Amino acid sequence: MNRRINIATAIVLGFTAVATAQDLSGYIAEAETNNPEVQAYEFRYSIAQEKVNEVNTLPDTEFGVGYFVSTPETRVGAQRARFSVKQMLPWFGTIAKREKYQDALVETEYLEYVIAKRKLGLAVAQGYYKLYTIEAQSKVVQQNVELLERYKELALNAVEVAKASAVDVLKLEMRQNELKAQQQILEERRVAAEIQFKNTLNTASEGRILVVDSLSIPKEDEQINPDDLSANPELLKYDKLYESVTQAEILNRQEAAPKWGVGLDYIPVSERTDMFPADNGKDIVMPMVSVSVPIFNSKYKSVSRQNELRQQELDAQKAQRLNTLKNLLAEAKQNKNTARINFNTQKQNIAQAQDAEEILLKSYETGSIDFNDVLDIQELQLEFQLKQLQAVQTYYEQAALINYLTNI
Repeated sequence: MNRRINIATAIVLGFTAVATAQDLSGYIAEAETNNPEVQAYEFRYSIAQEKVNEVNTLPDTEFGVGYFVSTPETRVGAQRARFSVKQMLPWFGTIAKREKYQDALVETEYLEYVIAKRKLGLAVAQGYYKLYTIEAQSKVVQQNVELLERYKELALNAVEVAKASAVDVLKLEMRQNELKAQQQILEERRVAAEIQFKNTLNTASEGRILVVDSLSIPKEDEQINPDDLSANPELLKYDKLYESVTQAEILNRQEAAPKWGVGLDYIPVSERTDMFPADNGKDIVMPMVSVSVPIFNSKYKSVSRQNELRQQELDAQKAQRLNTLKNLLAEAKQNKNTARINFNTQKQNIAQAQDAEEILLKSYETGSIDFNDVLDIQELQLEFQLKQLQAVQTYYEQAALINYLTNI
């Protein structure tokens, strides 16, 4: 079991390298240890393993005791009681086939456990990137507050020399108020997102969640082969379920075979006192063999038909799930590429907004500045910066989803 758990951990952690953030790997490991849903799947897996021992048993041994109220007389004496023991046995090879069937169920439960860990890792990664974006946006808003403070100083200086109106100062202050309110809203979002993230980790830690200082979108991505979906545990699960039904059918045919049993009857006999025949008072020992034949075997035929239909159902379910995963992968790739386009576009916009800012500052040096233009440029610059951060979040969330779908 330990070897398999390590494999599952590697599967979940596969997509964390995209962000090159060691902290994220640590949070995923913590979630795997503490998350109650994953723990529940681990318990189910352990229970399935234990059931292998359950099927490796024989039917209960039957013991019987009887006392003759009216003692039957025989030539060698009166029978006083009867003691019997009986053990039914399945047909040869039945127990081994039961074990194979249960082993197939164990493999299915293991994949359910792996899927739960992968989904948890995806949820942790997406929560982590959400927290990163909120904190990064808060920093950007603070930078714009400080930028407006510098503009405000310019406006006050311009008012003193009658090159600007006090209204311009008030407009700058009102814009600062809006940004400070936006900061407070972002802080509320951060607190809520952090609570959700800690609940995913199932931790009661009071400390703040630490995220990386900055993330950027790489210039190139590795190519994704849609065929990689074939290794997704959500699809492998159907293969294991199909195999379990196959083993169930083999076991069903084995159960339809005759069953046999062995037993022994022991009857104590009292000695006769009125005469002394040979073997006087000799106890009776009677070995027995029994056979149970399922003459009316329609039950087994029905189970075989059910197993056949179940396999057809699993084939249909797997095909449907494969189509769903293909759609998710196509959408994730499209969203990821769109995020890259948006990131590059906002990067250009930010550079141009900074150029416009420099032009405005040079205009101030020459004695004229339009603070309405200042506010427009500042608002555009903030909009571009926030959109760029949102593009980064989308990119890494979709990268995590793609790795969840395709990582082996």
